[in-house]
Amino acid sequence: MPTGPDPADGPVTTDRPATTDRPAADRSVDTGRPAATDRPAGTDRLPMRRRLLPVVALLLLAPWAAECSWGGFAIDDFLPVLIFLGPMYGGAAILIRETARHLGASWPTIVLLAAAFGVLQAGLVDQSLFNPDFLDDTQYADTRAAAEATLVPGLGFSLRQAFDYVGNHIVLTICAPIVLIESFLGADRRHRPWLGRPGLLVVGLIYLLGSLFIFANINNDKGFLASPLQLAFAAALVLALVGTALLPRWRRPRPRRARRVPHPLWVGLPVVLVRLGSDLAPGWPGVIVALALAAVAAGLIAYLSTRGGWGQRHVLVAGSAGLVMAAAFAYVVPPYSPASPAAALASDVAVTVVTVALVVGAWWRLRGASPTVHVGAS
Repeated sequence: MPTGPDPADGPVTTDRPATTDRPAADRSVDTGRPAATDRPAGTDRLPMRRRLLPVVALLLLAPWAAECSWGGFAIDDFLPVLIFLGPMYGGAAILIRETARHLGASWPTIVLLAAAFGVLQAGLVDQSLFNPDFLDDTQYADTRAAAEATLVPGLGFSLRQAFDYVGNHIVLTICAPIVLIESFLGADRRHRPWLGRPGLLVVGLIYLLGSLFIFANINNDKGFLASPLQLAFAAALVLALVGTALLPRWRRPRPRRARRVPHPLWVGLPVVLVRLGSDLAPGWPGVIVALALAAVAAGLIAYLSTRGGWGQRHVLVAGSAGLVMAAAFAYVVPPYSPASPAAALASDVAVTVVTVALVVGAWWRLRGASPTVHVGAS
């Protein structure tokens, strides 16, 4: 593995002048965040087919990453997951990505909006956060005792489950699909919006209908409705997260630190440690450890992103490390519904193949990114 500067790492802080014998598109700043001088003013001026390709890809990848990448469904259920959950999960991923890119905002906005979606999904749509019987008809029924050990008094939800549900939506449903699809695009399209207002309205309607379908289906199946207090708490938390995500501070350029960021592969280590350490202890001590590890990992990645040389390959590793870990653990966790050993193994192998193809393909796609000189904060 190379140890020197990576051509795909993005802007390099140096005293040498920028190379001028490359096409302008090759000299664009690729920092993994929209630069202050390259904030999207509108959608790509490309043929409709090319503009919609990443939208469709994100629409399909989000539900697969959310429910299949960690072994939740057998391989013969992959297509139904895409069909029935794609409008909700994929629609949310598109809306979050487009909101951030239209605002010229970066990953803090995407992560906060992803957290808001996680609370909305688990607290208001399928209400799995408040329903103690939600997993009783699955192979995860035995997790109920562990969940009840971390119940929040007065609100009737498990902080352990909240961490898992919302965290998985942040990492798997939203961030990993967005970073993978964006990494396959050229630097000139990576941080620009893909859809205009009409397209956003269509996606918003798709997301709304998909969410209503899931709500009605689960309500009919489970016969559960959260209390007014629980619904009000979830709604207030969603609004707080959305309001924080839309603060102007996430759109202000930040100065780069002179010290260079380490090789991109090291950036994924904090995410790996969170996954490995989040189940070290049961009950409240385990939740405290998991929250502390997640906070340290997020802070460390945020700090590294301000150092010189941070580029799209760093973003790719940070955003996809959780997906890689999910695919690795798919071999040791059961799907929701019982499956034969052969079907379960085939599903896990398929998950591995898809995950490796996506991550390696995105890494390979970034191999030719031109080394750039840092020309401004982003």
